Amino acid sequence: MQETKEFSISLGTGGSTLFVAAVTFAATLGGLLFGYDTAVISGTVKSLHKFFIDNMSSDPEYAHSVLVQYRLVVATVSCIIALIFSGMLFKMFEKKIARNIAAIFLILCIVAIGIFLSQSYQIDENTLNSVKGFTISSALVGCIFGGALAGRISTLLGRRNGLILAAVLFSVSALGSALPDTMNVFITENIISFIIYRIIGGVGVGLASMLTPMFIAEIAPANIRGKLVSWNQFAIIFGMLVIYFVNYFIARGRPDEWLDTIGWRWMFASELIPAILFFVLLFFVPETPRFLMMINHEEKARQVLNKIYPAHLTPQIIHEIHQSFTGSSRRWLHFGSTLIGIGVLLSVFQQFVGINVVLYFAPEIFRTLGSGTDSALFQTILIGAINLLFTVLAIFTVDKIGRKILQITGAIGMAFAMISLGIVFYLQNMGTLALVFMLLYIASFAMSWGPVTWVLLSEIFPNSIRGAMSLAVSAQWIANLMVSWTFPILNDNIWLTEKFHHGFAYWIYGIMSVLAAFFVWRFVPETKGKSLEDIEKIWKKH
Repeated sequence: MQETKEFSISLGTGGSTLFVAAVTFAATLGGLLFGYDTAVISGTVKSLHKFFIDNMSSDPEYAHSVLVQYRLVVATVSCIIALIFSGMLFKMFEKKIARNIAAIFLILCIVAIGIFLSQSYQIDENTLNSVKGFTISSALVGCIFGGALAGRISTLLGRRNGLILAAVLFSVSALGSALPDTMNVFITENIISFIIYRIIGGVGVGLASMLTPMFIAEIAPANIRGKLVSWNQFAIIFGMLVIYFVNYFIARGRPDEWLDTIGWRWMFASELIPAILFFVLLFFVPETPRFLMMINHEEKARQVLNKIYPAHLTPQIIHEIHQSFTGSSRRWLHFGSTLIGIGVLLSVFQQFVGINVVLYFAPEIFRTLGSGTDSALFQTILIGAINLLFTVLAIFTVDKIGRKILQITGAIGMAFAMISLGIVFYLQNMGTLALVFMLLYIASFAMSWGPVTWVLLSEIFPNSIRGAMSLAVSAQWIANLMVSWTFPILNDNIWLTEKFHHGFAYWIYGIMSVLAAFFVWRFVPETKGKSLEDIEKIWKKH
């Protein structure tokens, strides 16, 4: 589809601009809740440890009960993940091949779970840290579920209804996480109740992480699609900043005893406000034209398209959408393994460059550099401000400069910053220079791999295999969990610390950034200014 000057003028002067902006705003609340839900835990870690974990050291009976239930939850979660990914195999391969691969995969999972459950139930420091770590990161498990199921939900319920489901899950999780004892309907210890409610919220995050950019991409005109999808990343970061301030104001001037018993509950409960707002607003936005066409509601699709495009272009757009659904029950590998590989690797590299290490562990990193608590918190706020500022810069350049150039430039900037930061640690040259490299890294990520990766993921999967995006989103959450889990191991390892003075992990992220730049340069096509149907033609040529 050709983007004409007449189209641009009409979009700018008609009522469609307001319509698209309003719909985008409602959808991006899903991104805000994404950031809000994943960042709320940062203000509650100490209190959760005090409320749930401390008693395990002094009460062996309680500790044994928690450990038994904890291992059953981990085993159950592992089985669900195995089944989800086994199901995805049938979307990619012929039934016989998929069945054989799934059988081998499930057998290996059952063996691993059996070994895990048969381990000693002795309560020691490593065991307590394991329970604490899973409790804090349990939402990421839900994110894997939600990301994996989002493709199916987007097909069965639709893009908008899938987001409504996410809003419900956010609300249930907010209330249940705040009151895991009062709302404990699971016949478990309260810590397990808390974990389950956090997983429920994580499912909402996983759904929103895929459905929000998909919804915006399918409703936005091609010439501003990149900008509008990028607002989702802005909303994620803004949601993180909002909860940082909410946590601060809840805790300000309060004694530790109050925070450890009541304060942390208010932090989780505060998510109810944006979750309910998101739920209500979604009833005022339409379903996307592409989904309406997919379920043969062409007249409704036409009505939505008439609010976005000039009326004389609507028949052409409907024709192209209809053509893109020819053979809509295709396997995910219909367009080749290259497309699936690009989607998965974009997601994996977005996490392997180490962004969540900086966002989750920034205060600890700055303390390692010699900063006091107040200074570390201030520098963390500075990181948040830079992240927000350069995300806005990406929003206003992604449709002008292009996706590919931003991704390559950003990856090179991150590589330089991370390798330099590692050298600063290695030489033990703490001070302003380290902060400069940290801010350079954040700026490079925020103007590229943060928002632009979501733009690309929302664009590259053709309509007929749009559900394959769920594989990429699931891979992203698994990569997030891996990086967040392994950083303390790499950073606190005694041998690595003696040899590299905490610099080793940053060199790994720097190398990953170099690989990310090469990957985009060599394999990722430019999608700037192309309609979703034009992008599909790229894969048909392969």
